[in-house]
Amino acid sequence: MEASVSAHAQKLGNVLIPVTDLDEAVAFYSRTLGLAVKFRDGDRFAALDGGGVTVALAAGGEQVAGAVTAPSYKVGDVAEAVRDLTAAGAEVVSGPETGPHEVRAVLRDPSGNVFVLYSSL
Repeated sequence: MEASVSAHAQKLGNVLIPVTDLDEAVAFYSRTLGLAVKFRDGDRFAALDGGGVTVALAAGGEQVAGAVTAPSYKVGDVAEAVRDLTAAGAEVVSGPETGPHEVRAVLRDPSGNVFVLYSSL
């Protein structure tokens, strides 16, 4: 196994789940599954407590990783992490860009799996 140039992920911050109807998704994940709602941004995004990891329900324009469920890793510097990870074989899908609450970038690992890097504003 090849040694890492640097370690960027501070933690698995959330798992992004694309949804078509945020009200319906929040009702399912909170009332039916039992996860507490931590934060909601209108009809765009809701964060639920997944017990140490945020379950992030993303509607419409907030589906930064597309219509796939994707892990999202908190990093100290998104641009630096993107640079190091692409040098190690990752592919940039989008970003880095500043969203309403964070700087983020979407990448694919060498096997084609989508993941997100973010840092809070």
